Amino acid sequence: MTLINITALGVTLSDRLFSDLSLTLSKGDRIGLVAANGRGKSTLLACMSGTFEPTTGEITRARGLCVGHVEQNVPQDALALTLYDWVLSALPQEQAEYESWRVDVVLNDLHVPFELQHRVLSDLSGGWQRTAMLAAVWITEPDMLLLDEPTNHLDLHRIALLQNWLAALPRETPVVITSHDRAFLDATTNRTLFLRPERSRVFPLSFSAARLALDEADADDERRFANERNKAQQLRKQAAKLKNVGINSGSDLLLTKTKQLAERAAKLEAATTPAHREKSAGDIRLGNAGTHAKALITLEDAQVSTPDGRALYKTGKKWISPGDRVVLLGTNGTGKTLLIKMIAQALGGPVPGVKCAPSVVAGYSDQHLSQLDDSRTPMQTVASAFDIGDQRARGVLVGAGVQIQMQDTKIGALSGGQKARLAMLILRLKQPNFYVLDEPTNHLDIEGQEALEQELVTHQPGCLLVSHDRSFLRNVSNRFWWIKGKQLVEVESAEDFLSSEMEGA
Repeated sequence: MTLINITALGVTLSDRLFSDLSLTLSKGDRIGLVAANGRGKSTLLACMSGTFEPTTGEITRARGLCVGHVEQNVPQDALALTLYDWVLSALPQEQAEYESWRVDVVLNDLHVPFELQHRVLSDLSGGWQRTAMLAAVWITEPDMLLLDEPTNHLDLHRIALLQNWLAALPRETPVVITSHDRAFLDATTNRTLFLRPERSRVFPLSFSAARLALDEADADDERRFANERNKAQQLRKQAAKLKNVGINSGSDLLLTKTKQLAERAAKLEAATTPAHREKSAGDIRLGNAGTHAKALITLEDAQVSTPDGRALYKTGKKWISPGDRVVLLGTNGTGKTLLIKMIAQALGGPVPGVKCAPSVVAGYSDQHLSQLDDSRTPMQTVASAFDIGDQRARGVLVGAGVQIQMQDTKIGALSGGQKARLAMLILRLKQPNFYVLDEPTNHLDIEGQEALEQELVTHQPGCLLVSHDRSFLRNVSNRFWWIKGKQLVEVESAEDFLSSEMEGA
């Protein structure tokens, strides 16, 4: 049964986001919505929910359809409420008065600990705020769900819980998900829509299989375009020859034939559509300044402790050599970021149990991109830190996806994707030979994640990485350190850790 029918839909703001999009959403559909940052995913969900009016086209909804839309950000007026009260407020007043038990059921299904339920939303992490948003929508019993980046700020355990929750929904409940988490899309969807300014494509496949099908379709388009253009060029060459012969011989018949060939070539060219070219959101390029040191970082059974002095674990004797891409595994709260900060601190001065080679040049980025000063502009940040001149500074910023009109705007006004690309640009300009990256794929779209993976694998710098992105850590890392109990243990792969996190949900 069709619940939403989309016909020739298009939205144009400052640029065309998408056009001529036709799509049906039926019971049982689990659709992954994929596009780069700022390319219209959230706008399309808003069109589906009825909160945004498209530029062209129509959306027909089944009579009485209730659409549950979980947006990316918590409304400002909700931040002063407790998690429990905000979910309760989603119910009509009369229903809230007599059926508050519904809140307990939904929060239990979503595994929200009781001690968090009566805390103010502004005091909770981004992950718990997202869970609260989902609960506030699901309690209204919608006929379908629209989820905008539902895994943002979630650790692996919470991602697994969300996957399991979606799998347990009634099979007929359709769900549309925007996400840059490739493994999550593979686990939760059965159709994939690649949203484009023109000729968006839909495949009855989850993301990874759909991506291969998309590449094949684009390659077919490229070949078809080349063939049609070649035919048109041959027709024009024939027309030119006949024209010369016709003029020299005075034959009206040949001149008529010449005109017909030229018209056929023009029609063929007009009907030929170039293959899709994805407009990059900005290059991500890294490098490796190189070093002759055998070990960039050496850990000599260093003690990792909380700021208040509580001992968490010891590292044992370990080292990171050039070309080692070490991923640090551990559940939330075990001290991954604490070890990252210890090593970052040791790069600037003595830290017990941590030694750095004198030739190490480090590039450090934390999960909140706190190395960026929101009060400064991208131009100020790049031009003042690196002796490259204003003209080149503007050029490299454009290459990283920060256009001219944004370069003199405060960094705090940039999108998450623009900030992430700016952070990667600054890392490259430092010319490091060792990268310390804490959740580097936060805010990066799939194109950006794949570019970052390619750069790290191609240039083979030494790296220490923390990531909840299963696809990223599998594709990039060649060594794995797992915080198990009171010890840091090196393991052959991340799979046992990932299984323990996912299966324990």
